[in-house]
Amino acid sequence: MDKPGPIWIVRAGERAAFVDEFLQEGVVAIGWADAGPVEATVPDEELDRRMATAYPDEKEGWRRVAAAMIRRFAREIHPGDLIATYDRNRRVYPLGTVVGDLQWRDHNLARVRKVKWTHEVDRDLLSVTARNSLGAIATMFRLGPEVAAEMWAKAQPIGAAAPALVALPPTSDDDEETEELVLREVEAKAQQFVEDRLARLGWREMQDLVAGILRAMGYRTRLAADGPDRGVDIFASPDGLGLQEPRVFVEVKHRRSEQMGAPQIRAFLGGRKPGDRCLFVSTGGFTKEARYEADRSAVPLTLLTLADLRDLLIEHYDNVDAATRSLVPLRQIHWPAD
Repeated sequence: MDKPGPIWIVRAGERAAFVDEFLQEGVVAIGWADAGPVEATVPDEELDRRMATAYPDEKEGWRRVAAAMIRRFAREIHPGDLIATYDRNRRVYPLGTVVGDLQWRDHNLARVRKVKWTHEVDRDLLSVTARNSLGAIATMFRLGPEVAAEMWAKAQPIGAAAPALVALPPTSDDDEETEELVLREVEAKAQQFVEDRLARLGWREMQDLVAGILRAMGYRTRLAADGPDRGVDIFASPDGLGLQEPRVFVEVKHRRSEQMGAPQIRAFLGGRKPGDRCLFVSTGGFTKEARYEADRSAVPLTLLTLADLRDLLIEHYDNVDAATRSLVPLRQIHWPAD
């Protein structure tokens, strides 16, 4: 089927709770009713003011995203545009055409546009690339032309006789490669967000986090009291007293825009004895000279950057205590295995 133009995706609420209303009433709709009617001509400043008044307990970022969705729904969708939503229960994307201007009603689905639903496409028939594009969590967004063309090419008229059930084709090498690329992208984004959260910690919280990771690795820790620490922020050892090896001396510098150089490394190593082990954490990273100084040190010294700290936290997260978890709460993401 050759259907021109991009496609708007408008989600039918959380878990597609309103998909039946969409299809039975011939509409797409979004909520945020407490902000009141919003025409396309309402100034941005006025909409932002309404959102702040209607949702004072929500975070500013949440209100900003919601306002952006309202603006797009009011200003960018027009009669004649192609539209789709998702029916999770049947695993199909109903497709149609917008046939009406923006309407308002005092209802959970407050902002409405009439739609003539004509086709639907089975999600399982779409490529991995298309399914990945359709997995965006935004209330509404616009598909790129290639995915839109694929959806229309595989769509069937609503009410047409369902084709005989056949086994879906096995996953192709191209699909497996695409899934792997998507997984890498998800992992990279997750890692970056964990780093973002780490970077927002205060200096004392960062010390607490490093100590918590060391405890999860089997050490007992002592933190220096506030004030001059003589170059050691954390002391760790198996017994917590330093009577058992290894004795680990830890310096933590939480200065995001400042790399640690060779002078800081030499100052930290001053006074260390044979048998000591040293750990220097710098969230701003290290200069080449600092790494050279660490490599040539007679006392074993490990340098950790923000990314290294992130990896250690994720690796040992199952064993960190509740106080450490509260500093950077993480949740597990499940992904299909081979």
